Amino acid sequence: MMLSIVDYKADNAAEEFVKSLHETGFGVLKNHPLQKDLLESIYNNWAGYFSSENKQDFHFNVDTQDGFFPDTVSETAKGHDKKDIKEYYHYYPWGQCPEALREEVHNYFVQANELASTLLDWVEKHSPADVAVNYKAALSSMIKDSEQTLLRILHYPPITGDEEVGAIRAAAHGDINLLTVLPAANQGGLQVQKKDGSWFDVPGDFGCLVVNIGDMLQEASGGYFPSTIHRVINPEGADRSKSRISLPLFLHPRPDVVLSDRYTAGEYLDERLRELGVK
Repeated sequence: MMLSIVDYKADNAAEEFVKSLHETGFGVLKNHPLQKDLLESIYNNWAGYFSSENKQDFHFNVDTQDGFFPDTVSETAKGHDKKDIKEYYHYYPWGQCPEALREEVHNYFVQANELASTLLDWVEKHSPADVAVNYKAALSSMIKDSEQTLLRILHYPPITGDEEVGAIRAAAHGDINLLTVLPAANQGGLQVQKKDGSWFDVPGDFGCLVVNIGDMLQEASGGYFPSTIHRVINPEGADRSKSRISLPLFLHPRPDVVLSDRYTAGEYLDERLRELGVK
C-alpha cells in the first residue's frame, strides 16, 4: 500500500484526501489545525486520571453511555470472543466528566468537530454523482447539533503477561460512525487491513492525523467508501511496560438522520452496541 500523506493546507487537499479514503479506507493529514500542545496536555492529564483511585467515581451510565468504562466491561469486537485489553472514558459535552479535565477536553472536542465538519464537506463534494445521490442529507448537516458524537479517551495499560491468551489491545474491527478523527497516539500499534488481508502499520508521527471510514458512511454511500478494518496490536520488548493513550473522535449523526433505505442512524447505532455487548 502506498501511503499518501495529504497536506491539509494544499490546494488539492480535499480531492487527494477523498481519493485516499475511497481507495484505502483511510486518509492521513499533516499541517492540520488541531493543536499539538493541547493534545499532549490531554494525554498527560488523562494518564493521571486512569492511574487514580477515584476513576470509578465516574462509572459509565448504561443508558446514556457516558463516563468511565473499566477493563472488566471492555468491548468484545464483532466476531471475536475475547475482550480488548483496554479501559476508556466516553466524553460528551452533556455528560459527566471530572471538572479538572472538562475545560481542556471540551476545547479539543469543539476544535475536532469543526475540522470534522470540513472533512465531511470534502467527502460530499468529491463523491461521484452516482454516489452523492445516495446521501439523504448533506453529510456535515448529519452531525450538526448531534449529541451522539463521541470523544473517547482510550487507555491501553502495560502488558503484564497475565492477560487472557490471544487477547490484544483492540481486536480487528470497523467503527460504527461516519468518520473517525484520530490524532497520533502517544505510542504506536495501530494497524489497518489492506484489501489483500495483510496489515499495514499506521504512522505515529505526532503531526499526523488519521481519519478512517466508519460503517455509517459505508452504508450512506452504498459501499463506495469502505469501512476500515483496524486493530491495535500488543507492543513488544521494552514497550510492553508502557501505557498507550489514544483520542478518537467518532462522528455520529443525530438518531433521526436517515442513512439509507434500511437504517436511521439511531437504529444502526443501537444494533451495533448490542452486538458489542455494551448495551
